[in-house]
Amino acid sequence: MSIDWRYPERVSTTLPGLVRGATFDDFLFAPQFSVLARRDPRAIDLRCAFTQHLELKRPLVSANMDTVTRSAMAIAMAEEGGIGVIDRGFRSGEIAPQVREVELVKRHQHGVIRTPYTIAADAPLAVAAERMHATGVGTLVVTGSDGRVAGLLTTRDLRFATVEGAVVASRMTPRDRLILHTGPLDSADAARQMAARKVKKLPLVDTDGRLLGLVTAKDLLKHAAHPFATRDSEGRLRVGAAIGATGDYLERAAELIRAGADVIVIDIAHGHSVVMDRAIAAFRARFGDVDLVAGNVATAEGTRFLIDRGVNAVKVGIGPGGGCTTRLNTNFGVPQVQALVACREAAAGVVPLIADGGVKRDGALVQALLFGGDTVMLGSALAGTAETPGDIVQKRVVIPESSRAVQVPFKVFRGMASLQAIVDRLDVEDADAADVEALGAEGMEISVPARGSVRPVLGDMLRHLCSAISYGGEASLADLRHRFRENPSRYVIRLSEAARRESFDR
Repeated sequence: MSIDWRYPERVSTTLPGLVRGATFDDFLFAPQFSVLARRDPRAIDLRCAFTQHLELKRPLVSANMDTVTRSAMAIAMAEEGGIGVIDRGFRSGEIAPQVREVELVKRHQHGVIRTPYTIAADAPLAVAAERMHATGVGTLVVTGSDGRVAGLLTTRDLRFATVEGAVVASRMTPRDRLILHTGPLDSADAARQMAARKVKKLPLVDTDGRLLGLVTAKDLLKHAAHPFATRDSEGRLRVGAAIGATGDYLERAAELIRAGADVIVIDIAHGHSVVMDRAIAAFRARFGDVDLVAGNVATAEGTRFLIDRGVNAVKVGIGPGGGCTTRLNTNFGVPQVQALVACREAAAGVVPLIADGGVKRDGALVQALLFGGDTVMLGSALAGTAETPGDIVQKRVVIPESSRAVQVPFKVFRGMASLQAIVDRLDVEDADAADVEALGAEGMEISVPARGSVRPVLGDMLRHLCSAISYGGEASLADLRHRFRENPSRYVIRLSEAARRESFDR
């Protein structure tokens, strides 16, 4: 069942004037009569649209930043009901590392593995062990040159085995000792068969014994453990991937799509530009109707510009991000609430909007979702968590109260337009030559305290979002959006400076 994300196309005539020049900390929402007995994210409908064709059960997206989203973050986001967008922060021309990150997400869990890793029976065991280590899989299907299944080799088969000089056939479980299923099979039927036959692996073959796929108990258990996960039709986790608008962007997109990326994000600092115009036209000419997100923009004109060129979602935000200095360095940008309201009105229910940036506290989530975003893209809110890329470094910090120095773990967080990110990437959207000194960076690099897994962070955000829905007097996120859009004056309170201090200064 799909949700109707195209809630009232026109905003209240009073709302654009009320939010002009304003952002999240300029507003509170007035509480309404609550209809929820429990504020449980497992029971409250939080479904939303990420693109015209891709629905999420949770409205959270991890930003395509090289200090936020690689495979580990994308896996966590998808398992928790959102989605991650793998950054393009790799050196220009180096496409394989980004592709590998996408592949790691797509192979993390399956319903039915349509293309399991295979190996020949006469291959050295050392090669099999190396392949398992490199791919992170625990089972290789042993096949002949004709594609027929000859056996299975698992990590358990390699325990205590003498690898040197041995071949796969000496340790594999041969075909005649396996339970196989002939023909295709869905996950539910596979689970029933595996339970009845007491097996953990079920190879699927055609009538000639050729490999069709593989079902593992491990994957089925992952499905049960993450009921809200964002999965494709084959039971794999969904993932997005970012590209630029010049250079190798088309070749990069081709490889990312081949690897299974569910959506491509053309992400540049200023999406309302001739550079973006050319990039979208070239992308559509080559890849047809592949799901495409583009941005960033912050005006009605920019939103209509992208929609007219056929994108499936628009990313909104010029300068509100924690690692962005665009407004400081150029004095251009739009306060994020004003941008969301203007872009929502311009979108007119044609495509979803992604609210990108400015969320510095959990309460701003519901604001971003009501003022215009269908989903919220998070960067600094996730920084320093275990799933973010980068090494942990120890820094000496002096505690003011005691003047005692302690070692504190930190990780790096930086905007993708920071000087170091540009130097690392050497992929400049608006210049033919990567003359970094002439560019003028629009981001910064900072150290943030290292913390644990991102999953409890996401859990807290979702619980607070559910509490906000309760305070808003509705039973679901979609219902609250409808009610807010119909009559925003019922909710919106513009704060005085004293009220802002009373609300947010702690």
